[in-house]
Amino acid sequence: MPHSDEIRRKDRLRRTLFGALVAARDRFGKTFVILEDQQRQPLTYQRLVLGAIVLGRKLKAGTHPGERVALMMPSVQAAAVALFGLNAFGRVAAMLNFTAGTRNLVAACETARIGTVVTSRKFIEEARLEEQLAAIGEGRRVVYLEDVRESVTSLDKIRALLDALFRAKSIARRSGRPDDPAVVLFTSGAEGAPKAVCLTNANVIANAVQISEHAGEYLTTADTIFSPLPIFHSFGLTAGVVLGLLNGHKVVLYPSPLHYRLVPKLIAGTKATFLLATDTFLQGYARAAGEGDLSSLRFVIAGAERVKEETRRLYSAYDAEILEGYGATECAPVLAVNLPGRNRHGSVGLFLPGIEWRLEPVEGIHQAGRLHVRGPNVMAGYLTLADGTERLAAPPDGWYDTGDIVSVDDGFVTIRGRAKRFAKIGGEMISLAAVETMIQELWPEFNHVVVALPDSRKGEQLILVTDKPEADREGVLAHARDKGFAELWAPRAVLVVAAIPVLGSGKIDHVATVEMARSLLPML
Repeated sequence: MPHSDEIRRKDRLRRTLFGALVAARDRFGKTFVILEDQQRQPLTYQRLVLGAIVLGRKLKAGTHPGERVALMMPSVQAAAVALFGLNAFGRVAAMLNFTAGTRNLVAACETARIGTVVTSRKFIEEARLEEQLAAIGEGRRVVYLEDVRESVTSLDKIRALLDALFRAKSIARRSGRPDDPAVVLFTSGAEGAPKAVCLTNANVIANAVQISEHAGEYLTTADTIFSPLPIFHSFGLTAGVVLGLLNGHKVVLYPSPLHYRLVPKLIAGTKATFLLATDTFLQGYARAAGEGDLSSLRFVIAGAERVKEETRRLYSAYDAEILEGYGATECAPVLAVNLPGRNRHGSVGLFLPGIEWRLEPVEGIHQAGRLHVRGPNVMAGYLTLADGTERLAAPPDGWYDTGDIVSVDDGFVTIRGRAKRFAKIGGEMISLAAVETMIQELWPEFNHVVVALPDSRKGEQLILVTDKPEADREGVLAHARDKGFAELWAPRAVLVVAAIPVLGSGKIDHVATVEMARSLLPML
């Protein structure tokens, strides 16, 4: 006979997002304060369910069940309400990355066959996105949340209140099936063209359950999760929104991770205990924080890019332990994360429960392999559109090729680099990430990216792009020798720039950095 805990676990996975939200409300209580943003007007579970029903019913007008509806919103309460509202009435939220540029936004809307874009007039004006919205709005319906709010009548509110009190479960049952698409996310395009990733209700909920089970006793209903990450980013969506809302952890959202002085103040004001961010943003918060601003933090969950030792040093002053993790949009996204008491610096931690993995050999790379994973959180597939025909390209037999070269030692996963981020020089495979780590040890307070460009003699050459003033190749070469690295590991040229290009998700923009290196190299 199955264990009762396992039965409950499977039952949690067999719901829609809205159904899981209603179940969380019933579990933790209608008056439990669960969501807040920079406006400091907290929502209880009941008000969140009520808001989702009101807004969802309005947004379903002019759309059909299963239709993808674009959300172009920052990380604020309204975005979360809209997400669950669309799900409550069987619509699929396509999360637009408004930092991706006009060309990528248009491509995303075309690939996902978007007919309706939901946004906020105030947000568009403040973010100066009028040009981008005009481009994607051509031939599509644009719905402003301000207009929707004004259209809500007293009768709408009464109907929604009755629904929230007495018919929420019924609405949840009719909202769709667990294996129906819930969201479409667009990969950042850090190393190529963005892809449209289709995640089901079960995918997203499974990852939230996996994270919760992995964290165990370290994450409780007394904790507050602070997320300044964009909701269009899978880390910001699942870990920053869904995890807390479905598991009774209050969530505080902030619309921009770049507000280095404001974020620490709000962390202090909300007494947040968990912070989700990337290394780039974490350094900015620590340097801008006033005395005591970050003292409430117990843990910092860092993803999307490697955590530098300098970042750990900065946060050690606050007694906040940094737990580095790893994931992929296609996996909803979390695959592994370190834990308190099992926190190996330099690694991305242990695989989450339910993750199957295997390493495939890569020529020229030893003691590591290309990671493939399978589990309940792995996507339904990529949406593609060719000749007007839509297809869903599912991972073969459920196995997703991450494209990452990793090693696994005593259960701990260590990222050696992207398969695309290895250079072959003189017949030797060199990890660009490993070279970056070496240089980070030399100049820890600055940011460095190593790119590979064609070389007529050796096939490829390494170029260092750095924001350290007066950085020089001689210094890098001397440090490499001291550390026992061959001269091949020292970049052929050093390019000093004002800032390293960064994506809206906080990741290094490798495409832009490569183009920057190509444009600057002839000037040396």
